[in-house]
Amino acid sequence: MRYLLGLCAALIVGTARAEIPKVFENRSPEDHRMGELKTLNGFFPFKAVTNLEVWKKRQTAIKRRVLISQGLWPLPTRTPLNAVIHGRVQRDDYVVDRVFFESIPGHYVTGSLYRPKEGKGPFPVILSPHGHWQDGRFYDAGPDIISKQIENGAEQFKQAGRFPLQARAVQLARMGCMVFHYDMTGYADAIQLGHRPDQWKHLDRSDNWGFMSVQAELRLQNMMGLQTWNSMRAVDFVLQLDSVDPSRIGVTGASGGGTQSMILGAIDERIAASMPCVMVSTAMQGGCTCENAPLLRIDQGNIDIAAATAPRPLGLTAADDWTIDLETSGFPDLKNVYQMMGVVDRLTAVFHTQFPHNYNQVNRRAMYAFFNQHFSLGHQAIVERDFLPLSESESTVWSSTYPAPSGDRVGDLHETRLLALASQDSDRTIGRLVPESRDGLQSYQDAVGTAWEILIGRRDDQVGQVVYQQTSSTEKDQLIIQAGAIRNVDHKEEFPILKFVPQQKTNKKTSVIWVTDDGKGSAFEDGEVADEIRLLVNAGYDVIVPDLFGQGELAVTVVKDQSQRLWFQRGGDKGWHKFSGYTYGFNHCLFVQRTHDLLSVIEHVGEDDEICMIGRGKVAGPLVAAACSQAVQSVKRCVVDPKGFRFSLIDRHDDPMFVPGAVKYLDLDGLMSLAAPVQLVIAGENYPVTRRVYAASGSPDRLKFTTAGIQGTRLLAELQVED
Repeated sequence: MRYLLGLCAALIVGTARAEIPKVFENRSPEDHRMGELKTLNGFFPFKAVTNLEVWKKRQTAIKRRVLISQGLWPLPTRTPLNAVIHGRVQRDDYVVDRVFFESIPGHYVTGSLYRPKEGKGPFPVILSPHGHWQDGRFYDAGPDIISKQIENGAEQFKQAGRFPLQARAVQLARMGCMVFHYDMTGYADAIQLGHRPDQWKHLDRSDNWGFMSVQAELRLQNMMGLQTWNSMRAVDFVLQLDSVDPSRIGVTGASGGGTQSMILGAIDERIAASMPCVMVSTAMQGGCTCENAPLLRIDQGNIDIAAATAPRPLGLTAADDWTIDLETSGFPDLKNVYQMMGVVDRLTAVFHTQFPHNYNQVNRRAMYAFFNQHFSLGHQAIVERDFLPLSESESTVWSSTYPAPSGDRVGDLHETRLLALASQDSDRTIGRLVPESRDGLQSYQDAVGTAWEILIGRRDDQVGQVVYQQTSSTEKDQLIIQAGAIRNVDHKEEFPILKFVPQQKTNKKTSVIWVTDDGKGSAFEDGEVADEIRLLVNAGYDVIVPDLFGQGELAVTVVKDQSQRLWFQRGGDKGWHKFSGYTYGFNHCLFVQRTHDLLSVIEHVGEDDEICMIGRGKVAGPLVAAACSQAVQSVKRCVVDPKGFRFSLIDRHDDPMFVPGAVKYLDLDGLMSLAAPVQLVIAGENYPVTRRVYAASGSPDRLKFTTAGIQGTRLLAELQVED
């Protein structure tokens, strides 16, 4: 999309705007954000690290981002599984049980549990998520393609080639492993929800909402997160079984099952070895809603996520698909990480790129060898044998004794109930963390503070190099107006600012960052400098007014109509194509980009001056709160009047103030609480979380609420209050 900078005289309205100094009259900003959005089809190289200490910090950040993106930070309550195991099917050297359990009360995970027929255990267990093969666990490739696959070496046996998902479970059971082969949402017996809805707008509402709705995304409730939680509960399930070795829990799957294997291996330390197949690469990152979530791949990609498994064993396969270049793009970085950790022998990869997207017997052989090595199974030669596959009637977990869910336990009613339960549980868990005393402050910061740090994506110590280029300076009415551009060199961002400074230098070393809903144009009234700015300058303050990204000179077509850009999968023909995670999973939202600009302004002012921030308005107030929350060591005082704004009131994914996860982490109240112990004046409502956090931090006197407006001399008085 091409951007139209608001620089044309034809767009200037009235004499007041004609007085506003411009910075980008002869050039465009050097700002990567003006380009196209990043999408799942982009290039995602590993973010290099220089040493082991740096990598461990990076690894922690990767895991946190994944967990937060899935709505799993902090983890939901582990409710009783109420597992049912029944309907055993006998084969010569293994048995298969039918299983269902509740990952969330009333929501079932379904699957087949393979066990060796001989041996007493304890047995290793391999989790086996299936991916996007038709009918999932019931997948039957059909008889027509088997001869060709045997001819080209992709398969050896007719039944194994026709039922490749069953084939790996059977062979692992023959090798002495238990295998839990479970359904992805909407596949086989997992019938309570569709896998990805063609229609969801009817559930995009302020209450009783469904997946993909605005309210769901504000709480980080997404289909990928549900599936990831199902996988974590699958680990809980197998660990409850008799004869299981808890030190040997593995996971393997291909395609979408590879994504689940990669994610589970990264975030769940109970997984001792992980082999995600034909998924991990620097290219396409996964196209389904079950593989994408807001925040997930900002500043990281699948190579980074897979690397988070280290030092535990990791196996990969490549094919003639988006993983075709894995051997030269991505795998060397993984090898460097494993070498850095001294465990390069725990990394395995095979590159059979003569085959299309698959989990065929060539790659299954590599997987058998991987688990044989790392789980000490003791086999010298592993030869896959054919088998009698399970029919659908032998596989299904539902029967007359255990009937399939129906009525309000499926479809929209089940979906809205599920998200209501998730919201209630999250609200209770996070609500309990709001501190009553200093003893609880660290736990609150670890949960809510860490979450907002990921949502905003940049602290003041991560701003990088900032340079300032002045473009003009004029004197008017006892003050100097300077125009210039702040450029963040490291992050490739640039935006204009105005500085209003006294003509006569004073001893005061305080800069006021004045944030408005509309940018630096609001610093003028009827062609004159606004009275309040003049008042502050006359009192000796330097006042800085920026055009944040999308404001003023940076007003672009996507925000001038009060909307921000969204990218749709496959052109947006179906409902699931319009999932906002396809945008916000790879790109910072506009609110966050503007917060980054404010952090660059703070860095520009530097350590020599005290910094005060003023934000009055439904845009400016929350932005100042966000910047202050990430710069508590740099900012001395903030004045915030959000004019009644709440993230929960947003009703569009493209609203300029939309922030995925904001409501989950206590909305604006939670965000403002993270400013403690900065001196904070809030106009308007009472914010109970902020009040409690300031009290717990030992600085209740640094927080002030006022029901009166903060203008003119009142504003000046608030800025002049000392500790």
